[in-house]
Amino acid sequence: MASKSKSRWADDEADAALEAQLKKAKEEKKRIKAEKLRKLEAETHAREAAAAVAVAAGTHEGDNSANEPPAKRRRISPARETVQTTAAGVDGSGGALQLLRFDGGTFGRCRSVENYDKLNDIEEGAYGWVSRAKEIATGKVVALKRLKIDPKDRGGLPVTGLREIQMLKDCDHRNVVKMREVVVGDDTSKIENIFLVLEFVEHDLKSILEDMPEPFLASEVKTLLQQLASGVAYLHDNWILHRDLKTSNLLLNNRGQLKIADFGMARYVGDPPPAKLTQLVVTLWYRAPELLLGAARYTAAIDVWSVGCIFGELLTREPLLQGRHEVDELARIFALCGIPTDDTWPAFRRLPNARGLRLPGKTAAASGATIRTRFPLLTAAGVALLSGLLALDPDRRPTAREMLAHEYFRQDPKPKQEAMFPTFPSKAGQERRRRRETPNAPARGQAAVDLGAVDFSGIFSGREKEERGGGFSLRMV
Repeated sequence: MASKSKSRWADDEADAALEAQLKKAKEEKKRIKAEKLRKLEAETHAREAAAAVAVAAGTHEGDNSANEPPAKRRRISPARETVQTTAAGVDGSGGALQLLRFDGGTFGRCRSVENYDKLNDIEEGAYGWVSRAKEIATGKVVALKRLKIDPKDRGGLPVTGLREIQMLKDCDHRNVVKMREVVVGDDTSKIENIFLVLEFVEHDLKSILEDMPEPFLASEVKTLLQQLASGVAYLHDNWILHRDLKTSNLLLNNRGQLKIADFGMARYVGDPPPAKLTQLVVTLWYRAPELLLGAARYTAAIDVWSVGCIFGELLTREPLLQGRHEVDELARIFALCGIPTDDTWPAFRRLPNARGLRLPGKTAAASGATIRTRFPLLTAAGVALLSGLLALDPDRRPTAREMLAHEYFRQDPKPKQEAMFPTFPSKAGQERRRRRETPNAPARGQAAVDLGAVDFSGIFSGREKEERGGGFSLRMV
């Protein structure tokens, strides 16, 4: 009887040797990292001990009087005995004025990125690279964002990075991603080795929409939209414009909680907003028409327009306005929302890029928006909300706070509870995300486009022959 043949998938000696070599290399890497961490801790302890000795030596007058002057103590407020008041009754007794003393704290050194073990790359954005990592001491999984900094730029840390660190440090809301700390690389002479340690969230909304076989249910869309509006309202209440809201910058964890991320283009504003704001902001497909037409001043309404584009994308799983360039983007906006007129947008013609536009005449096809036709399954309240968010005139768009009180969220089906939200396999936790051909956020300093003379008179040709009505279909909610 013939002997049983050996499987071609069985491990041979070469496989065993390779596995042993890889294991040895991995152990050596861990040993080197642990040795670096040990040396760093030893240096820290040595500095602390030296500082303690110096402080103790300073308490004995005879110890350092012969060698060096005593250490100077930082004065927080004037000495109490030197502050007197001559007017009786100022402090209730006519005596010395007592000043409160507050400890202002001190600046400390950032921790090293070697405290984290990199697991895998996640995504590359316009203003940084994001990786998944694990804190060695606690085992907690985090997201490490390395800021994009040009080492040849003599200006140092760019203002976009400073703003992102400041805003993430100031924000505290359940629908805004949290920053734990800022860490640096071992070579502190290189300014590009700056990392933001963020909470790890399993998914981004764009990846989920690309892989879903069916769109979100109506109740799920309401849950996501409600959380998005809550986070945007918090930002606007605290005078923050995000300026790059899109599905790839919205994160979703496995408990149905949405979080706004990527504040590389965000900035603080006041009321009224500053006169000189960067004109070229927001990724093209989510850019408001006033920005495309060269508005020099804009408000929080540009974020609300982006929310409207995200609303439409949640319903169809496809970006709502996929323009190839600025002119094509404007044409798609006018085709969906109608041609601006003196009634719908009084200040339209005063914008720089609107003066050279040639628009079609006032016909029935060009007079109104086609949102109702584009979304036949959306309720009347949903169409009203989407139409308001995508109003051409920024003054007619609702605020994020007003959006939360809209009738759309009170109608059946009600927003689904977050605990009942479906879960999805996490690409961020296993492999590099698949990149699609989508536009990136504008780069800092990039000039806005001057559209010049553009002819839009033919964008509604043939619309009179289109079939009206969208039919219907039954679906469980």
